[in-house]
Amino acid sequence: MPLEYRFPESVREVYIRREGESVVLTPRPTDWSGFFASGLKVSDDFMAESERMPIQERTF
Repeated sequence: MPLEYRFPESVREVYIRREGESVVLTPRPTDWSGFFASGLKVSDDFMAESERMPIQERTF
């Protein structure tokens, strides 16, 4: 890969996906900090229609 397109040495893994005729490499995050910092929020009705399962009694 040409030098100007290489990832920093800290990137150990990448995601590979196809977009049309292109192949896109994206660095795989090593933690969730970027996701939480992005400010993404779910809608108010997220999982509103999911069925609540009863609490299970467990013996350890």
